[in-house]
Amino acid sequence: MFRKIYPEDQINTYLIIDVIVIVSLFYNVLSVDSPVPIGVSLSLLAAFLFTYYMMLWYKDIRLLFAALTACSIFALFAIFYKPWLLLYGFIVSDFLGRAHAKRLMWIGIVGLFAMHISTAYALYGHWFTFYSPVQLPILILQLVLPFMIRIREKSKLLKEELDTANQKLERYIQEEERHRIARDLHDTLGQSLTMITMKSQLATRLVEKDADQAKKEMTEVMNTSRRVLKQVRELVTTMKFVSLEEEVSHAKEILSLQNITLEVKQEGATPQLLKVAESMLALSLREAVTNIIKHSRATHCTIVKEYANNEYKLQVIDNGIGKIDQMQTGNGITSIRERIHLLQGNVCLTSLPNGGMSITMTIPIHNAKRGATL
Repeated sequence: MFRKIYPEDQINTYLIIDVIVIVSLFYNVLSVDSPVPIGVSLSLLAAFLFTYYMMLWYKDIRLLFAALTACSIFALFAIFYKPWLLLYGFIVSDFLGRAHAKRLMWIGIVGLFAMHISTAYALYGHWFTFYSPVQLPILILQLVLPFMIRIREKSKLLKEELDTANQKLERYIQEEERHRIARDLHDTLGQSLTMITMKSQLATRLVEKDADQAKKEMTEVMNTSRRVLKQVRELVTTMKFVSLEEEVSHAKEILSLQNITLEVKQEGATPQLLKVAESMLALSLREAVTNIIKHSRATHCTIVKEYANNEYKLQVIDNGIGKIDQMQTGNGITSIRERIHLLQGNVCLTSLPNGGMSITMTIPIHNAKRGATL
């Protein structure tokens, strides 16, 4: 119920101060010997409470009307009670700094200035008798305070917007991380489980014909399953750095099990890749090799690493059947594109004239040292 009377966001900060200020104003007005009847004094105080309530809740044109009315009331208090009651003009200054429009604040500041000069004229018969060692600093402070409050409120608003944006970004990053882990699990498990399936089928066919060969195949299945477990653990415990060189060696081992020969070519110097960039390329290479094993029916594969003109190219070429349409719609190439695009690079799929296909991944190099982080 009380939150409907006083703004909830200001209860902890301003409530006690506001109560003290209002009680002191009532006391100072009602305790002063004045020719003004008590009923009129109470009416002016009630009018001030109404304007105070308006300034408390509204930041639009209603705040300006309430502020100008409050300035008029304080001018009457200063003229008919005590001149130093103009000190309560700081209340108006504080609220003017919270106005939504700067134009409203400027008009309110003019009202504060008019409050001082009209009081000076009424009391001393001259517009600028407020120009004294006591009154002038008060006037200056009341005119400057709205700007200070406005700057503080704007900074507070910007901080809230930044916090909101950071929360949204954090949720987005978490969501993207979940998608990334899902894709990486697919890439890792897809390649290795395909290998396990094929080796298991081969071992089943050989178990009666060639027990030694079947045992060898099952040993490879066991080794592959252990490797899968290790890779999954690495992925789940936060995107561990994946070395491109190690992934090339791993690809050679996997391809050899499928009787696919691998040739690695290096053109140009080896660039100094960021850890994230190298991991993304390594995982993209893993997915490309998985696609070759699953779909290409290739017998030979070539990996070309090239660095020139501040660009690093990783090209994977096979001599398979070259079904580029099937590759374009697959989940694997989508994962590759997403990773490379995150590095501001591009992916190109090409069918070769003599059969087979080429996947070229190109990323820009920003002269970072290997091992640095983004």
